[in-house]
Amino acid sequence: MSKSKVKIIFLFALLISAFVVRLYRIDNPIADWHAWRQSDTAAVAKIYEQKGIDLLKPQYYDISNIQSGQDNPQGYRFVEFPIYQGVTVLLKNTFGTFSLEVWLRLVTITATVAGIFFLQRLVKNNIGEKESYIAASIYAFLPFSIYYGRVILPDPNMIAVTLASIYFFNRYVKKDSWISFLISLIFLALALLIKPFAIFFTPVFIAILYQEKGFAFIKNIKVYVFAILSLTPLLIWRQHISQFPEGVPASAWLLDGGIRFKGAFFYWIFGERIAKLILGYFGIVLVFLGLLKKENDKGLIFTYSFIVSSLLYLVIFARGNVQHDYYQILIIPTISILAARGCTFLLSLKGNFNKFTSYLVLLILFAFTFFLSWYYVRDYFNVNNPTLVRAGERANEILPEDAKVIAPLDGDTTLLYYINRPGWPAFQQSTEELIKKGATHLVLLNPTQSNREDMEEKFSIIEEEGDYIIVEL
Repeated sequence: MSKSKVKIIFLFALLISAFVVRLYRIDNPIADWHAWRQSDTAAVAKIYEQKGIDLLKPQYYDISNIQSGQDNPQGYRFVEFPIYQGVTVLLKNTFGTFSLEVWLRLVTITATVAGIFFLQRLVKNNIGEKESYIAASIYAFLPFSIYYGRVILPDPNMIAVTLASIYFFNRYVKKDSWISFLISLIFLALALLIKPFAIFFTPVFIAILYQEKGFAFIKNIKVYVFAILSLTPLLIWRQHISQFPEGVPASAWLLDGGIRFKGAFFYWIFGERIAKLILGYFGIVLVFLGLLKKENDKGLIFTYSFIVSSLLYLVIFARGNVQHDYYQILIIPTISILAARGCTFLLSLKGNFNKFTSYLVLLILFAFTFFLSWYYVRDYFNVNNPTLVRAGERANEILPEDAKVIAPLDGDTTLLYYINRPGWPAFQQSTEELIKKGATHLVLLNPTQSNREDMEEKFSIIEEEGDYIIVEL
């Protein structure tokens, strides 16, 4: 068998394996790690399934003022352009078979696997073939990447589409192909709509231009046409959603909040998240080795463009990255590239390092990286609050279709998602004031004896279990 066929088979097996490992607990209820954000995303798809797809007016179940500071009686959810949810509902309506939640995860998994493929091709074309397969393998099997490569979030889809755009842009620059130009443009516009964080990959596009054209690219009108056209759909979307301020969550707090460049910033981002959670401590060695310049390194500019992209993102959205570990989904391609470079650098060492020693060290680093990272990530798959799912599903069974429900969970909308009714995920006001705004029922988890007595005195308890009560107001 020729080497080319072996490489094709290896890449195919890698992609299939990456898909399969992400099927782990695919039928979980949305009650695992970051369920609150996943349920917000899934709720848009659920309402599309029930009412029909309206990409211009996505809705979810939260009608409170918690997200935007204004009451949101229509439950508008204007964050990312909801193409992810729309495509998923179309697939479910066409093929059926699985639940909506499983379909949402399958779409994310498929996108993640496509992202792994495009990363491999990019690294092969700009750094080297060995690095490309190692980078793809790391992206495929890092436990952090496995979990977040199957969640119900827009971020993994945005990364995949962005990597596809970079790949076709690279082809356009090298071959001056208008078809590649157009495909890259469409993918980038879509990535920005899915999540505007795709703009942080701008240094990668610039690096590709510089490597091929030098600074002469600054005079190329096509570059500016590409930038303007790719941004236009996002600007139109932002203009559209400005008409619905009640449905646009506050986001300025994601930028700083007084934490940027403080000790806590470095501890949480580089210590807890990158070194511990993502790389299991030992993988950080490979990342640092990947920073070392090799003689005649053709991939140096390309590599550092990814580093700059990631650092800009981490610094600008400092508070968001400290607050939420899923924000680090965006930097996984960079970490994969650096670790892959570190592997080949280690294997290229001579002198006291013979090949056997290099491979042994590499095997130990990989083993501890994946096992320790899995030790921290494995609990992400757990459903830690089954009562929430059980209470929500029961409320969905017995409550009238037009009910509006108070489901206090500190702003977490997961309970509302399972109740399948609009309402309030926290007591933004007193119960009496929320009744005036239309609240008809209350679902309370883990009520105290005092809660039960208070509800019995004022309202009617229609179902009572040890760990939840459903109250008619």
